Amino acid sequence: MGNTLSCCVSPESSPKLPSRPAPERLEETHTSTDVSDDNTGPYLQHISDREVPDELALESNPSDHARASTIFLCKSQTDFRDRRKSNHINHISHVSPGPLSKKYSSCSTIFIDDSTVSQPNLKSTIKCVTLAIYYHIKNRDSDRSMDIFDEKLHPLSREPVPDEYCRLDPEHKVIYRFVRTLFSAAQLTAECAIVTLVYLERLLTYAELDICPSNWKRIILGAILLASKVWDDQAVWNVDYCQILKDITVEDMNEMERHFLELLQFNINVPASVYAKYYFDLRQLADDNNLSFPLEALSNQRAQKLEAISRLCEDKYKDLSRSAMRRSLSADNLIGIRHSNAILS
Repeated sequence: MGNTLSCCVSPESSPKLPSRPAPERLEETHTSTDVSDDNTGPYLQHISDREVPDELALESNPSDHARASTIFLCKSQTDFRDRRKSNHINHISHVSPGPLSKKYSSCSTIFIDDSTVSQPNLKSTIKCVTLAIYYHIKNRDSDRSMDIFDEKLHPLSREPVPDEYCRLDPEHKVIYRFVRTLFSAAQLTAECAIVTLVYLERLLTYAELDICPSNWKRIILGAILLASKVWDDQAVWNVDYCQILKDITVEDMNEMERHFLELLQFNINVPASVYAKYYFDLRQLADDNNLSFPLEALSNQRAQKLEAISRLCEDKYKDLSRSAMRRSLSADNLIGIRHSNAILS
């Protein structure tokens, strides 16, 4: 069943252009119309200042709609443009050949990676997801947070939290080490990491929060906890995370999960189109930051496997086409019977 995007705007909620006044009320209209500051004529409201219908406003949320740009990619593009401009200025007389370890396909050898939408590479996906979180923290708008996610109010360990914990941005390797530990101990999949990022951006959008140095660990933990229960068939219990993080209590985990769900408005659905968009945007993020997925030369065995999968998909498509043709013919027969005269004995 395909995804259908419809924009149905009711007459009450859609912005309307002002109707043209009648001649007899033209003078009255001019006297009641606001005048601009420069006194050059009547003030006309710009179309961008009008209220946007709710149906159209929701489409700007990337965690719900496939056409909206992901937040992490937009935040990373700022650093990417600055870095590219700086490299152009510093090396304007020298063109860098790029990383020497990068592999390129040729006529004799084809390099492909083992990451697909349905089965992403675990290590590379976690690196990309944590890099996206890193840019969220680094290029955040402000420090809007909630007490339930504050690490000083709800510490994850018995070690005292430093006084400057809310002012020092974590490095990418610190975020990666934290997420990698959780995924390794709980044996979570790469798909769960992508869903974790979807829930994280949905939380920031719905609750109007910012992920910052004081709350990033608990927000990530809450997103992983929810994603593992929704995505994986064998979900990890809250008490299992207490075995990974020794000093956190089950009551704290339950309370954080409840708040997370309430802030998401219990919207845990991730459409396939949204999942695919996040996957390919993560690959774009990896390409911008030279985090290449591991490439391997295409072997004969893997080429045969890919060919077999291609034939299987082609056969399924042919079967679906034949069944659709039969349904169409049967519908035509029903229409013919509907218009035939009934014979009564």
